[in-house]
Amino acid sequence: MKIKRGLVLLIFILIIIFAKISYSKQESIYIIKYISSGDTLWSIAKYEIENNEYYQNKNIRYVINDIKYVNNLKNSKLSVGMEIKIPSY
Repeated sequence: MKIKRGLVLLIFILIIIFAKISYSKQESIYIIKYISSGDTLWSIAKYEIENNEYYQNKNIRYVINDIKYVNNLKNSKLSVGMEIKIPSY
């Protein structure tokens, strides 16, 4: 019975150790884009869905909201020359 409890405790400890390892933070990679005349979050998101594996097969509204979140944008207004970060792999 003691061996069984010890084995269960060992398995529990190993699960905790490996669970922490599997949740390690992955370094984020970003593409820097400078806003040009005529750029909108919609047009940028559409381009990223087609050309950025990170956003492949994602809904355009999701991409827009994610770009806003990453760049701490409170609204969708962009200005020429503004620098934004686009997540990538």
